[in-house]
Amino acid sequence: MLPPAFERKIRAPEVAGRWARGAARPLVFANGVFDLLHRGHVTYLARARALGAALIVAVNGDASARRLGKGAGRPLNALEDRMALVAALESVDAVTWFEEDTPEALLAALRPEVLAKGGDWPVDRIVGAQAVLARGGRVVSIPFEHERSSTALIERIRAG
Repeated sequence: MLPPAFERKIRAPEVAGRWARGAARPLVFANGVFDLLHRGHVTYLARARALGAALIVAVNGDASARRLGKGAGRPLNALEDRMALVAALESVDAVTWFEEDTPEALLAALRPEVLAKGGDWPVDRIVGAQAVLARGGRVVSIPFEHERSSTALIERIRAG
C-alpha cells in the first residue's frame, strides 16, 4: 500500500537540495519544532507560503528539539509524526528535518529566496538571515494572528 500523498512530501535532508533546485520559485523556507500543531502554526505556514511559489518546512529533529529547552519530555510527538502533520497541510510543498541546533547548513543547501519565521523572532535574530539577504533574498518575521503556544497548551493539559 502506498503512503498517503501528503507523506510523499517528506524529503530526507540529503535529497531536499535536489527537490529545491526543481521547486517553483521563489522558494520559501520556514522551520520549527511543531510539537503540537495548532492554529498559530497553520496560520504562520499559510502566510509563509503566500510569500512565494513553494514552501519547504524544516522540522527540528527530536534531539535538536530537546536542546531548545522547551520543557520536560519535549517533544511530545516523534519527528516522523510531527513531519507527517506538517506535510498534511495544503500550504506546505515539502518537509525535511535537521538534527543540528539550527537549520543553517540546510538553508545553505536549499538556497531559498525567502526565509520566514514567526512574529516572536525579530529579523536580526533569525538564523540564516544574513546569508539569505546576501543572496538578494527576503527575511520576514510573520506577525502573530492567533496567540497560541504548544508550551502553554501542554501546561494546560498537564494542569488538568
